[in-house]
Amino acid sequence: MAQQVTILDVAPRDGLQSDGLIVATEAKLELIERIVRSGVRRIETTSFVNPQRVPQMADAPEVMAGLAARRGALPAGDPMHAASFIGLVLNRRGLDRAIEAGCDEVNAVVVVTDTFGMRNQGTTTEQGVAVWEEIAAVAAAAGVPASVTLTASFGCPYEGEVDVSRVADVARRCVGVGGVEIALADSIGVAVPTDVRERLAVVRSAIESAGSGERLRVHFHNTRNTGLANVAAAVEEGVTVVDASLAGIGGCPFAPGATGNVATEDVAYLLERMGYDTGLDLDALVDTVRWMQSDSLLGRETPGALARAGVFPAGARSHRADSADSADSADSGDSASDADRAGLGPGCSPS
Repeated sequence: MAQQVTILDVAPRDGLQSDGLIVATEAKLELIERIVRSGVRRIETTSFVNPQRVPQMADAPEVMAGLAARRGALPAGDPMHAASFIGLVLNRRGLDRAIEAGCDEVNAVVVVTDTFGMRNQGTTTEQGVAVWEEIAAVAAAAGVPASVTLTASFGCPYEGEVDVSRVADVARRCVGVGGVEIALADSIGVAVPTDVRERLAVVRSAIESAGSGERLRVHFHNTRNTGLANVAAAVEEGVTVVDASLAGIGGCPFAPGATGNVATEDVAYLLERMGYDTGLDLDALVDTVRWMQSDSLLGRETPGALARAGVFPAGARSHRADSADSADSADSGDSASDADRAGLGPGCSPS
């Protein structure tokens, strides 16, 4: 039986946050539902941040309310009920808003370098760790799974190289405080597979030393065309959750040059051809990318490759796509159980 790898789609949040276009709430809801119906079961839907800084996310409460309404109109077995909708939060106020809005899980951000931390969310790394500790504790008390993403884990747009010892130190302080998942983010797309293996090893060591059991996740940008190689290295190192953005849209507005999330459809194709089970329908993903490129959403071409080249072999589909029942199965590897609801993208949305 093929090993399962969960792809966490960040297009509705990380994908749209850097876009000059303000997408209507209803179009966002349509995008999210299309992603779900392509087989994705964890989606970063929005962020609860300062709308003056990130106006693209100003409708966060409306997005969550719209998703609740759509769920309410659907039968219990519909895949929308199996999906976990994630809200990005950068402080206690954002967390309170996300919980009130009904997010299934929340994701926080600790920036590994002080300069980027101040530019991204107005905190040093030390302050960011303290904020994460509060978020993790409050979310746990509320029964909402919380994860943390270590942004700039591979390089900083302001300070340059980030030593692996710095990553190890920050990771040690972020585990064992109530979170269920910790992610390494290559926020500016500078990592290569050797970096990935080295940094995953030190974070795994921190988790093992704390005995806290957090799941590992990765988030890569394809800025320098190394994103898919990094995904392959990560899963070969045992990572089972990978962030990606449908169509490859997105980036960080507070990190110069940080364009190009790895594309969900490209990551799914890569992993399926490597023998992993993502549970995603490649044809449905490509169809949604083409919908995104139309005037219904973005009205332009997007960076992902699979939608241009096509699925090979034609009509290739996953186990979930082949079975009408598997999307709802409690045994599916990326259904939204409490153990699975722990998800980001790498911040990049100051409040």
